[in-house]
Amino acid sequence: MSENQKHISVCIPTFKRPEMLHRCLEGVRSQTQSGFDYSVVVVDNDAGRSAKRVADLWRERFPGRLGYFVETEQNIALARNKAIANSSGGLLAFIDDDEFPEPSWLLNLLAAFEKYSVDGVLGPVIPSYEGNPPEWLVKSELCVRKPFPTGTLLRDPRYMRTGNVLFSRHILGADTAPFDPRFGRTGGEDAHFFEKQVRLGRCFVWCDEARVFETVPRERQQARYFVKRALIRGVTSADDERFLSLGTLKSVTAVLIYTASLPFLLLAGRHFFMKYFIRDCDHVSKLLAHCGIRLVRERGF
Repeated sequence: MSENQKHISVCIPTFKRPEMLHRCLEGVRSQTQSGFDYSVVVVDNDAGRSAKRVADLWRERFPGRLGYFVETEQNIALARNKAIANSSGGLLAFIDDDEFPEPSWLLNLLAAFEKYSVDGVLGPVIPSYEGNPPEWLVKSELCVRKPFPTGTLLRDPRYMRTGNVLFSRHILGADTAPFDPRFGRTGGEDAHFFEKQVRLGRCFVWCDEARVFETVPRERQQARYFVKRALIRGVTSADDERFLSLGTLKSVTAVLIYTASLPFLLLAGRHFFMKYFIRDCDHVSKLLAHCGIRLVRERGF
């Protein structure tokens, strides 16, 4: 790899979460370096520049450059694109502002990238609950993302997100806006990005040792948060899928099965009920969106 390809630009979009951004930058600053260097690009998606104080605080503490930029239009896809436009590394890493990495995060991502000679590497995002979370939430594993053995080739965009990823800049080609702004207010821009990359033949693998943790504050430990998130996922799925498709047929079948099962699942335990009720909400929302009824129009949570 060339010198530029050994430089990692860590991209962090942020929106009105300065305390979480502080913890994220603290973790990124503590990375173990061996055979690479890195810089940081923070893109504040708040026109009020709520992240500037934190970025200024950490700028002098980084071994490499920390750049701070503002995307005034509230749109996560535009924030991601601005981060890429202001990065310099041959390798790009993304982490969310509510996450914080282990010290070996970048080292493990790069090791897997080189070992498997791929276009990108994804890793686990592990929930870090604030306070004592409800028992039903922990047991339902609604905050847990599916893990894979290290080296697993990933093909399904459902399991590919930008909360913990390293990829080569070359996969972007001449595309100056790889994240679609249509999904910038609803979410799903990362799944759309990876779906496009997989379709182009890009190869991504999993590295289970490259761990980051996602802060789950108390307000995200309530049932209504997961319901709202499911409803917006359904709308996004409808926008990205034809009405007459296998996916729609699967959603109709899922709604019939899940809805009929909910009373029995409630008897088995609230965690069972919530796990499948949220799945039901996903599919119901998608079907209603196909019919022109959007229960949620954009992320407001």
